[in-house]
Amino acid sequence: MLSTVIHAADAPSQMLPARELMAFTLGSHILLVPFGVALPAITLLMHHRALRRSDPVALKLARRWSAVMAVQFAIGVVTGTVLSFELGLLWPGMMGRWGDVFGLGFGVEAWAFFLEAVLIAIYLYGWRHLKPWTHFWLGVPLPLAALMGAFGIIAANSWMNTPQGFDLDASGNPVDIHVRQAIFTPMFGPEYWHFVVAMFLTAGYVVAGVYAVGWLRGRRDRYHRLGFTLPFTVAAILTPIQFMIGDATARAVFHKQPVKFAATELVWETDTHVPEYLFGRLNEDGTISGGIKIPQLDSILAGFKPSTQVTGLTSVPASDRPTAVQATIAHWAFDIMVTIGSLLILLALWYAWSWLRHRDLPHSRWFFRCAAVAGAACLITVECGWITTEVGRQPWIVYNHMRVSEAVTDTRASSLWTMFGVVVVVYIAVFGAFLLTVLKMRTRWRIADESPGGDSEPHPEDDSPYGPRGALEVEVADRASDGTSGRHSGGAS
Repeated sequence: MLSTVIHAADAPSQMLPARELMAFTLGSHILLVPFGVALPAITLLMHHRALRRSDPVALKLARRWSAVMAVQFAIGVVTGTVLSFELGLLWPGMMGRWGDVFGLGFGVEAWAFFLEAVLIAIYLYGWRHLKPWTHFWLGVPLPLAALMGAFGIIAANSWMNTPQGFDLDASGNPVDIHVRQAIFTPMFGPEYWHFVVAMFLTAGYVVAGVYAVGWLRGRRDRYHRLGFTLPFTVAAILTPIQFMIGDATARAVFHKQPVKFAATELVWETDTHVPEYLFGRLNEDGTISGGIKIPQLDSILAGFKPSTQVTGLTSVPASDRPTAVQATIAHWAFDIMVTIGSLLILLALWYAWSWLRHRDLPHSRWFFRCAAVAGAACLITVECGWITTEVGRQPWIVYNHMRVSEAVTDTRASSLWTMFGVVVVVYIAVFGAFLLTVLKMRTRWRIADESPGGDSEPHPEDDSPYGPRGALEVEVADRASDGTSGRHSGGAS
């Protein structure tokens, strides 16, 4: 839960490789999180539509999304396990002193992870062996398990930002731990809902983006239309909601972590009528280079009036606040996140206007171009949100209680760099295998969609998903594995 930042000259030599390693693994893992948290719910929405309307196209989409969900979960197991080991190996100072206080969150996440694995197995098994509605209802707990996992992780992270639920003895060690207070910290609510909505919004735009690309390539069938419409509608509804939640979260940071707020907004001196800077760079002397200055806006956003006093970075000693470079990194990450969120609101309004007026998708190719890149843009905002949260907290790993330098391992820096290299190679292999698997699945689905129908040659997916696998579907799978795919024409998800 640390970030890649400029290495301080007086920091332990092992701190830079430890940070780089943690940043790389967490930055990679977090790209999978939206699909682990939100894709089960989106899949079940499509599954429910299929059963309620007896819609074979919706049923096909739900089946395919569930397959992608399972593959993604398997990759998440690998990357998540690496992260759990790194917390103890790279940051023993934090885990040794504070593990008893906030460790329950990781325990909840571990149990949720195990439960989600069992539920995914049951859901996949159910396509061939359960009655339709029985199968659906057995899948309903799956999104709840995913949300429980998010609960555990955000409980731990929010505690690191606003630690409470303990007293300190004469040696500075926590005693008299109150578990409930340690879980439900002041930042837990804002962080949790901001995170969960971001995961649903991101997953919705990414899945819809796949079908937007197909639409741009001339695939205007109902399969691509429905595959686009449902996840995009979910994301479009959540986009303005997320903007309001994000605003409330930023205001919670203003009240609970004023120095972090000062870093993300480049506020140097405590003052009223503070201007807002869009981008720009903080210098060591407190001046700001570049960017767009909007007078008084920062005070208005923080307290709804220009006279609101905003705490500056100089309110604490230089050793207790982010450096100018760290503040600039947090500020840019925050501004990129807000900029993309604002553009997504415009995209959602475009979609809503067309739907309310014509009960149809926009016909402009520019709309689908924007929709196609919206998913990638959301993944960027997920990374930026993490950077804002973690870099803005520097130099603290436990806010105002333990510095990053106090928590880092004493393992030799050379060993950590070697470990970093090994992890990079392993992750390239793992994500490469994930991409290869998804591409093979896409090839199989395209073959199935290209196969002609009729009495002489039934469609490969005409078999009931709640019955034994048909011989023709087995043949299709064999053809896909042999690489005899022919010309591509179907969707990837």
